[in-house]
Amino acid sequence: MARSRYKFFDNEGPCFITCTIVNWLPVFSRPDAVAIVLYSWKFLQTENRVILYGYVILENHLHCIFAAKEPSKEIANFKSYTARQIIDLLKERSDGFLLKQLNAFKLSHKTDRPYQLWQEGSHPKLILNEEMMRQKLDYMHFNPVERGYVDDPIHWRYSSARNYAGIERIIEYNY
Repeated sequence: MARSRYKFFDNEGPCFITCTIVNWLPVFSRPDAVAIVLYSWKFLQTENRVILYGYVILENHLHCIFAAKEPSKEIANFKSYTARQIIDLLKERSDGFLLKQLNAFKLSHKTDRPYQLWQEGSHPKLILNEEMMRQKLDYMHFNPVERGYVDDPIHWRYSSARNYAGIERIIEYNY
């Protein structure tokens, strides 16, 4: 059985992806864990490996729109790096409860590691035109509003809605 029915595309156009923590655990309620994701994106942009068009990070998943020459390779590298760093952070903080959860929800075929941070798959969707780009950006940016966390997308700290509004940014985007 294939791991995911979702596949990355061969072209370099922007893709919308979702990355979810196993069992929807609230890993990103820790600002240090979010900082790891942001650092990874900044690094990939600085190295010209990805173009980041937009993002949102919630407590248990993230969405982003990015482009890369090899999107599947870059998202695999991103997920691998952030998983290692976040698990190391949890170990440093002696967060035994969350580490036990990451172990308990690890898929049985993942025998090479004690923990699994990310669910398999990223559900990539190729952005075909400007209308689709706007729809995906709105979906991402309004996600915290829909969940009742904020009244306005620009009030969510970990979102490119702030970039598009031209206010305080925690990470640059390339769009």
